[in-house]
Amino acid sequence: MTAWNGEWRPSAMKGIESDSAAPKGFRNLTLAGLGLKCEIIEPIQLSNIEDWDFLTSELESWGQVPESKSINSISTEEKNRGLVALISAENEWIADFLPWNRDSQLSMISEAKISVSIPYIGGYKWEGKDIIAFRKNQKKDNTILEKLESTIKQNDVENTNKILYKCGSVLGQYHSEVESILTTPYDHKRWNSRIESLEEKLRASFIWRGKFSKKTPCIISLRDVRFSDFQSGKIAINRPRLSDCLEVPNCDFPAIRDLSSLIHDLSRMIYRLNDRIDITSLRSSLIEGWKSTAPENWASKEAFYAYYGGLVIWEYEQCLLDVIEATANQSGPPEPAITTLAYVKSFQKKMFNNRTIAMLGWMGMFFGASSIINSIPFELMDLPIPLIFFTGGFGLLKYYQKLSPPPEFPLNKSFL
Repeated sequence: MTAWNGEWRPSAMKGIESDSAAPKGFRNLTLAGLGLKCEIIEPIQLSNIEDWDFLTSELESWGQVPESKSINSISTEEKNRGLVALISAENEWIADFLPWNRDSQLSMISEAKISVSIPYIGGYKWEGKDIIAFRKNQKKDNTILEKLESTIKQNDVENTNKILYKCGSVLGQYHSEVESILTTPYDHKRWNSRIESLEEKLRASFIWRGKFSKKTPCIISLRDVRFSDFQSGKIAINRPRLSDCLEVPNCDFPAIRDLSSLIHDLSRMIYRLNDRIDITSLRSSLIEGWKSTAPENWASKEAFYAYYGGLVIWEYEQCLLDVIEATANQSGPPEPAITTLAYVKSFQKKMFNNRTIAMLGWMGMFFGASSIINSIPFELMDLPIPLIFFTGGFGLLKYYQKLSPPPEFPLNKSFL
């Protein structure tokens, strides 16, 4: 029997030990319930140095790891994203266990040597998957989060905007450095398939599919970004959230998804601390900060264009992730995700109605071209009719583009 309470396990899902292979000292659990299913891997026991040696005996190390012979003591603490072991050796180490990790994303980001990231310095893998990741035990700098929460509570918009702009620019700098490491074409089919899977698991009463802009390529994304990750002008790489177990990522993501994760974390803070403050202004500062350092194409109007997915569809996904986690834990309706999702149908209806304007615009362009073709050989007296069609069609298309809500508008204000 395991010695853990299992704070990281979804509390409303029952688990049985799986027969699938696991390294020595670990076990696989299959959790199911409420129409959801996931698999996790966890250590069976860790109370002394001998247990640690047994746990790591079949694992492959990368980067810096504590030498077994130098370990003096080990203590453990349960967190909602996995077990944490505090290891005292020649240095003080923090070992983060990754109960639902399915790839080597953490080690890949950490080994990329990005100047604005606070990476894991090493860890252990099994069959190519990150199992344990290490940090040196140093005092955590929470001043950015504390200052942000304080200015929001005090309704200090000016200083809140300054902090948000800085956080956005740090995230944008991360993406600028990632651009030179690895990018792959946008993956709209898998992105839509993922959203469809979330909707089905949650039995959602709405469906949303995006066209997605080609200016949103896949990158080595952070996946989950919180203001608590910002320390001393950098971003701390963190463990994946529970939703990555309940809906395992089968694709890479664009930079704008990282931004949407941070935008959604801002919405959580506003809901919790001060819902009277103007969130539109705050979102604008965060977005502008990101644009100031992010790659130009990734921060273009086309990348943010709501009719091509833009920021808004990734915010929609973030809300679904909050709901699926709350469902697995039966922790009650997560806000502001539930309130935001209530506006999805009206948002989609307005977008659909606006497409009528676009269709009329394209019809105008078509009739203009047809008028020219039918007037061959073309004479100057035939010019007014196609010119009227072209001008009207072009004007309607430009008007349609302007109807796309700006990214600083949250979903509940986009068409009000």
